[in-house]
Amino acid sequence: MKIVFMGTPVFSLACLEALIEAGHEVAAVFTQPDKPKNRGKQIQMTPVKECALKHDIPVYQPLSLRKGEDAESSMQTLRDIAPECIVVVAYGQILPREVLELPKYGCINVHASLLPMYRGAAPIQRVIEDGCTVSGVTTMYMAEGLDTGDMILKEEVAIPEDMTGAQLHDALSECGARLIVKTIDALADGTAVRTPQQGDTCYAKMITKEELKLDFTKPAKQVYDFIRAMSDSPCAYTFLEGKRMKVYMSRLVEGVNAPAGSIADEQHFIVACGDGNGIQLTEIQPEGGKRMDVQSFLRGKKLEKGALLG
Repeated sequence: MKIVFMGTPVFSLACLEALIEAGHEVAAVFTQPDKPKNRGKQIQMTPVKECALKHDIPVYQPLSLRKGEDAESSMQTLRDIAPECIVVVAYGQILPREVLELPKYGCINVHASLLPMYRGAAPIQRVIEDGCTVSGVTTMYMAEGLDTGDMILKEEVAIPEDMTGAQLHDALSECGARLIVKTIDALADGTAVRTPQQGDTCYAKMITKEELKLDFTKPAKQVYDFIRAMSDSPCAYTFLEGKRMKVYMSRLVEGVNAPAGSIADEQHFIVACGDGNGIQLTEIQPEGGKRMDVQSFLRGKKLEKGALLG
């Protein structure tokens, strides 16, 4: 099938590679414009652009598909390519109706949740933050609403109690790659279904920098789930002696009798939470330092019992 692929981050790569490997003609890739990264502010290509160039696929990076000269030029490019299907995986732009209606088989989105639950920008982190034990991937026909289109295929992915956001990201990316190939096959042979989204739903809002600061007044399980949801990125944090400290991993500890947010056990870096339980910080990164396990940190840092974090 002749496909235009739209995607930007690492999550999209497995789907793009799977479509190429399955023998489909990926006629073009649309991805977000390159941006400056890190302290040096060097311009860095998006992961999808790097992959496309490796496969000699033409790349387009419009600022917008909805307005301005970029939108007009992109629409003409799409008409000239005349794709049978547009596959969208974490592209980062809203598609206008004229793009949605262009391909013969429509625009197909790969979404990292079991729709209609966890529509929105951050389904991977939010599903772990909420303590769920299962997530998955849904392919759907794109509509003008946000993740509201008719569903085609779904596949579940289990979430073990110690799985991090980064680990679920990789698992769902691989799942999405399998599912998009099956979906394109179903479109081609006429077996693709259209299942309207019905029932309970929720919105996985974008993660803000402000919410990443840990709130130890919450129950320990909620704090634990939040830490693993945000690991490895964007990463939860707290403050120790006035300096920011990233928290990548933790462990639940029952029966911690101390004020919320205080260090209840300085030998093992156990912090009290708001429900009479606590968490042990097991992998952290002090400000200006490197990521390390708590044993390595405590060899060079003496904690004060009762000291408050945050």
